[in-house]
Amino acid sequence: MNTKYTRSILISVLILVVIGTVMVYSSTALMSMREHGSGFNFLWKHLYTVCIGTAVMLFLSRTDYRKYRSVVYVLLGVSFVLLILVFVPGVGISANGARRWLRLWPTTFQPSELVKVVMVIFLADYMDKNLDRMRDFRYGIAIPAGLMLFFQIIILRQPDFGAVMSLGILTFGLLILGGARLRHIGSLVLLALPAVYMLIMTSSYRSKRLLCFLDPWKDPQGCGFQLVQSFIAFGNGSYWGLGLGGSKQKLYFLPEAHTDFIFSLIGEELGLVGAMFVIAVFVWLFLKGFQVSMRTSDPFSYFLTLGMTMLIGVQAIINIAVSTGLMPTKGLPLPFISYGGSALLINMAAAGILMNIAKNGDVASVHSPDPLYVKGANRGALQRAGRAHSWSHRLR
Repeated sequence: MNTKYTRSILISVLILVVIGTVMVYSSTALMSMREHGSGFNFLWKHLYTVCIGTAVMLFLSRTDYRKYRSVVYVLLGVSFVLLILVFVPGVGISANGARRWLRLWPTTFQPSELVKVVMVIFLADYMDKNLDRMRDFRYGIAIPAGLMLFFQIIILRQPDFGAVMSLGILTFGLLILGGARLRHIGSLVLLALPAVYMLIMTSSYRSKRLLCFLDPWKDPQGCGFQLVQSFIAFGNGSYWGLGLGGSKQKLYFLPEAHTDFIFSLIGEELGLVGAMFVIAVFVWLFLKGFQVSMRTSDPFSYFLTLGMTMLIGVQAIINIAVSTGLMPTKGLPLPFISYGGSALLINMAAAGILMNIAKNGDVASVHSPDPLYVKGANRGALQRAGRAHSWSHRLR
């Protein structure tokens, strides 16, 4: 595959990371000075994660992505153990009533972020092996959705409703692309709606978020505060912005200006032009991911590429939609830009996998089947190899 796709993905990610680093410093310098006596405290931590994330991204870009298939169940087991460890005193960290993080000096790690990547790898492997049974309810919905629900229940105990919703969107999106029947997925979603309703209405902060999303100006000093301040930030920025460091909303008006609402800060300091540039870079990255998927040679590569692209895309869309008032408030960072070690690290890992597929995703050919399909030279393996090549030909 042409290395131009690898370069495009790398350049897109680096642009977003650089923008994020600048905006993290802009949003945290004053807060860091007051709390730690230095305006660079948050910046150093962010740069530490950026360095590790870059190393992970480059390492994964050089590691054959097909090897993940042999360890996918190990990765699922590790994800489960890490999710449980957050509840262990002294190991897990509690903040703002939630227990989602593991203590890793000098930063923290959120296992629910790892679960998303591992679920994409599992689903890509699973759908490849069951491609001709995906329209059956048991194989197309029950098994993969059951695993998703298993992780969601644990994540809800932390609690992290945003991660639950993004994992659900990611899973069902891939299952639809994998050929699962829409009526099966629709039926499952309808059955889940009462549970979602109960989760929202039995939690005061979730119900307030929903009500304030509908009318944030009804309680501008209460539950609508975040969204109102976000609107004010965009209004202040107008077309060209107030300039780097010129934000007024970050002066303890806009909560989470360095994480969940960093896009609002971009809109205030860089204006509509800066915000649209960030969106354009994301769109370019998504397009490159989809183009890579259409040039892969087998179903596993195809689904893995789409999954990693969706993993980044879903979070970016939700974050931007929340900041602009198009969705209720969710605790999801903006990929590559928001401050926060776990999400940044995982998204850079996803980008590394995309880069590796872009380089190696079409090495198989009709005359040389992928060894994962023909190992042992049995009839079933050869049939899967033929199906993979047929799939590749159809995509091209």
